Amino acid sequence: MDDEIRHPLAYARTERGWSQEELGRRIRQAAARRGLRSGTRGSRISKWETGRATPDEEESQPLIAEVFGIDYAAVTHLGWPHWLPGQDKPLPLGPHNAAPSLREALMTSLDRRSFLAYTSGALTTLAHQWAVTEPGHLLRLAVRGHVDTELVLWLETAGTELVRLATERRQHTHRLLSEHLTTVTAVISEGRYTRPLEQRLHTLAASLSQAIAWQHFDERRHAAAGRFWHAALHNAHTAGQRDLGAGILSDLAYQLLWLTDARGAVAILGHAIPRTQHPTARALLHLRQARALAALGEDGPCRRALTAAEKALQTPFCDPAPAWCSWMGTADLAADSGRCLADLGQRRHAHQLMDEGIALLPATRSKTRAVFLTYQAEAYLRDGEVEIAAETATRSLDLANRINAPRCVTMVRSLEPALAPHAHAGGVDELLERLRAAG
Repeated sequence: MDDEIRHPLAYARTERGWSQEELGRRIRQAAARRGLRSGTRGSRISKWETGRATPDEEESQPLIAEVFGIDYAAVTHLGWPHWLPGQDKPLPLGPHNAAPSLREALMTSLDRRSFLAYTSGALTTLAHQWAVTEPGHLLRLAVRGHVDTELVLWLETAGTELVRLATERRQHTHRLLSEHLTTVTAVISEGRYTRPLEQRLHTLAASLSQAIAWQHFDERRHAAAGRFWHAALHNAHTAGQRDLGAGILSDLAYQLLWLTDARGAVAILGHAIPRTQHPTARALLHLRQARALAALGEDGPCRRALTAAEKALQTPFCDPAPAWCSWMGTADLAADSGRCLADLGQRRHAHQLMDEGIALLPATRSKTRAVFLTYQAEAYLRDGEVEIAAETATRSLDLANRINAPRCVTMVRSLEPALAPHAHAGGVDELLERLRAAG
């Protein structure tokens, strides 16, 4: 929990920009939806936040959980106020926390880690620590020898293939990725190996953790995704993989942007970008920075970030792009630039860029295509082009269902309130019916 926020309820409320009175209003609305009456006002919430009173377990706490979108299982299992977000801090960077961060992420039993995400302030602090701490200052003297090169090579080969298949074959790789990471974690914790093999093992652990984090993120399990990105950052840092660490920080920034914390995303990227070496990696980070700045309505800084992304992408470099960003190309630059311009109100040019980006995408990147189509549908809705928006959103939904991409389905479902008043328009009613049937 951020130091300046003394109670998790205050943290959860402040993160959403709600006053105590606004939270009280939302609790009363939640009660009304259940056919109940609540007298919760700002004064009562003040007592809860200062510890002078505790909300009732049978009525008030379930209503608070509903308002914040927290599974009721957390309420009954953890107790007040531990089921509220903002309770945990990331482990500090250091070689002794690389394996513990992996074990923490892999925990599957029902505990507070299943529900509670890191605060944006804590993540920004972790990003700053990563930026100013050289990996060489943290490494152990590796004299342990006995895990052989053949085993590490096999682990790397299998891990690389699982990461490659993680998006398109999610339903088959989810468990395999976790089991492979469990094996790698055991080798790191219990094996004996040379320093070069240690670096390879931690790099592999970081890559596997990053892939699992994206799967959890796509499933809207944001706390779990944060845990695996946190573990990935620890292991990339221990391995001395600066660009991979910067990429993982940019993933955390992307998650904050998705959770409407664009300011936190900008802060994290501000630490990551200056220390990113490969131009393709730098292009991706600048592009994500532009997305966050566009969400904040900062036109000039956003355009400068887009220019920096384009320049970096065109910069020749003797080494190939790292695997985690090797997919980054002109298609991504065009489509995400279009999304930025749409957020800034430049919709005609935005549509041109999004069309260009979608046309350039290779057929293998189905999930990205579904995301870009939803961007387009949202922009068409803002323009009042309802029928085209419905047709585009339907294409995205079909693709998302085919590849089992729940985050993309959620993106399409988020368009439902804007589509609902236009149910008479061509294709809208059919799309709304499908979304309702999907639950």
